[in-house]
Amino acid sequence: MKPLTRTEEQIMKVLWQMEGGMLMDIVESMPTPQPHKNTVATILKTLVDKKFVSIEMVGRYHRYLPAISKYEYSKMSLVNVTKGYFEGSFTNVVSFMVDEKNLSVADLELLLTELKKK
Repeated sequence: MKPLTRTEEQIMKVLWQMEGGMLMDIVESMPTPQPHKNTVATILKTLVDKKFVSIEMVGRYHRYLPAISKYEYSKMSLVNVTKGYFEGSFTNVVSFMVDEKNLSVADLELLLTELKKK
């Protein structure tokens, strides 16, 4: 699956939050400054081509629906970052987060507790 651009990801976030919608609903849900509807329509077409979005016909109009869940995309993104920047090692990711002070000892203990449960 191809990665998303920042703009495509922004539109997907809106779709995930709305659980689908018509073009103007999507545009109106975008953060300000809102892009032009033609720009959003073009990006939605690209997302359909990439199989991230599906179309449902409602009368003469398209209703755009996420074809991949936010969870699936997050998982794929994390795996790709891990492979691309951390030699495929999630241990290296955790070490990096600790070094950058983005993960505390309390967070690590909570993570260990969760791992032991599974």
